[in-house]
This record gives sequence, structure tokens and C-alpha cells, in this order.
Amino acid sequence: MTVAYVLISTEIGAEASVLESLRSMSEVEEGYIIYGIYDIIAKLNVENEEKLKEVVTSIRRIEGVKSTLTILVLRGFKK
Repeated sequence: MTVAYVLISTEIGAEASVLESLRSMSEVEEGYIIYGIYDIIAKLNVENEEKLKEVVTSIRRIEGVKSTLTILVLRGFKK
């Protein structure tokens, strides 16, 4: 499995609708509207890097999304 976080910048006022679009994507485990340079952070869990590319491309095509930054997780821990 491949875990990644996607930071999403949206058009002004599009945060809620983009977040709802992300909710319908099975690979998106979590999504949050945040403050800062980016408007949304989404946690993805996909089968492989090819699937990651497909999902990120789909996110970039959501109406209201201006740009994304994908952060690929190499290893970590969870308490």
C-alpha cells in the first residue's frame, strides 16, 4: 500500500464542494479544510504509485481545484 497526503489549493469559496467531492473517492481516507497556503489536506491510501497518479489526476480535475502538492509517505508510525 502507498500512503500520501495531498495539499489542495482551491478557488475562493470552493473548499466545501471540493471536500465533498473528495468524500466520494474511495482512495481518500481523510479530508480536512485547513488554514494556510493550502485550503484542504487529504490522506490517500492506494495500491501503488500508478494508482496514486490516477487519483491525484482525478483530484486536479475537480471543479474549483487550482493546484495540488503531493507528499508521498516513506515510513512512519501511528500511536
